Amino acid sequence: MNDRIERIDAHHHFWDPDRYTYPWMAGREMDPVRRAFGPGDMQPLLDAADITGTVLVQTLSDEGETREFLRVAASTPFVRGVVGWVDLTSPQVGDALDALLAEDNGRFLVGIRHQVHDESDPNWLCRDDVRRGLRAVADRGLSYDLLVRAREVPAAVATVKALPELNFVVDHIAKPTIAAGADGLWAQWMPALAQCPNVTVKLSGMITEADWASWTPNDLRPFVSRIYQWFGADRLMFGSDWPVCLLAGTYESVIEGLTAAIGTLSEAETAALFGGTAHAFYRLGDRTVSSGA
Repeated sequence: MNDRIERIDAHHHFWDPDRYTYPWMAGREMDPVRRAFGPGDMQPLLDAADITGTVLVQTLSDEGETREFLRVAASTPFVRGVVGWVDLTSPQVGDALDALLAEDNGRFLVGIRHQVHDESDPNWLCRDDVRRGLRAVADRGLSYDLLVRAREVPAAVATVKALPELNFVVDHIAKPTIAAGADGLWAQWMPALAQCPNVTVKLSGMITEADWASWTPNDLRPFVSRIYQWFGADRLMFGSDWPVCLLAGTYESVIEGLTAAIGTLSEAETAALFGGTAHAFYRLGDRTVSSGA
């Protein structure tokens, strides 16, 4: 028997519009994904891609969703961890985190996220109450997913420098305007974020920032190349952003597009991108799975 690093999809979602209201799902362009998506929908896609573990990420500013996701993780073998939500601005943020971790399935909570790019204040991350909340996250050994666009990257840089004890991961490479072919503000600020050793990046969510109908790996390549250059292969992890990605492609096309855009990697770099980095960052447990000789 040989051991190999387990292949991980470090960023996906489940949702059910019949049970929850998702403010970001407004508009007719979201019709293709305005239905329930759950573990049974994802399992065949993972099997086809030889991916055996995932990280399930919040979609709502709702602790109830986080508790539900923890239960899903406990009953879904492929879900290795949950990135949930708490109100970082609350004076009781520590109590909220402790309550989630004390849940029967609290062991699956690996990180916290807030939809920062939806805040009206581009400096939201620099608020005193938010910083206090982020310190509470760090104190409990959890990580933080940065959901930002270029507008919020300067505040993100200041925040990660102020909190060197907290590990951050940038979702969706900070959502540059791939459809436009360039993003000057993104290119200006991302190198400063890369200089912070406590920051990792998810190569995720890119095809929905490109032209949904006509994107090719060539559209992704300039952005992926810069991220690779700035952060290095050992600070990158793959995420499908499924089922959001279905607006612009398929699960398979996300992987094929990333593989073509990033080009030739060593065996070690590939293993890190598709599993090793996510395992280490989120502390997902046993890093190896058995395979045939």
